[in-house]
Amino acid sequence: MQRHIAIVEDEAAIRHNYEDALKRYGYHVTGYGRLQAAREAFARRLPDLVIIDVGLGDDVEGGFELCRELRVMSRGLPIIFLTARDSDFDVISGLRLGADDYLTKDISLQQIVARVVALFRRVEALSGGRSDEKVMERGDLKFSVDRMEVNWKEQSVPLTVTEFWIIHSLIRHPGHVRTRQQLMDDANVLVDDQTITSHVKRIRRKFQKVDPDFDQLDTVYGAGYRWKPASG
Repeated sequence: MQRHIAIVEDEAAIRHNYEDALKRYGYHVTGYGRLQAAREAFARRLPDLVIIDVGLGDDVEGGFELCRELRVMSRGLPIIFLTARDSDFDVISGLRLGADDYLTKDISLQQIVARVVALFRRVEALSGGRSDEKVMERGDLKFSVDRMEVNWKEQSVPLTVTEFWIIHSLIRHPGHVRTRQQLMDDANVLVDDQTITSHVKRIRRKFQKVDPDFDQLDTVYGAGYRWKPASG
């Protein structure tokens, strides 16, 4: 089935370049130049992946608002920010809102396509889940690959696609340190070390929102991260 990608970008020339590049790879692509047009279309039906600019017309943070709305509609929808805004504050803001990736517009079209392919690969892996790992339990954690559900102490923890695969990588090797590079490889994500750090911080906050005493996710300074083995 042909994947549907939506691009929300107010600069027509840039939007058309992205559309043409992704169409050449066989994707069905719809572009939106206005925030309201995108909102109306997404209310009718969500695409398979969304690429969003941060600034949309006169709304300098319209992309952030749209990401927040989309994440409420679907926690598993792959979302990529593609923007000229490259400050640490903007990157962290985008990831905190639930984006799976944050790219700047100096990236090549080939690299953009590679990120899209990687995200779809993870979605396909979820839908195909490994038969021996459909449900994984680690103490108070229950992790369902088939349903993309994570529960801690019987309460749901809403994770994005990227966050889900980072946790998957960690809990497969409880007690073992996973480097940032290993987490990137396991999650099929092409980002820098600081972006992985931001994802892990966001994951930790989500678990702590469910359980303020949550401390299973360790930072091993200079090495990476580990999921503590269940006690007892």
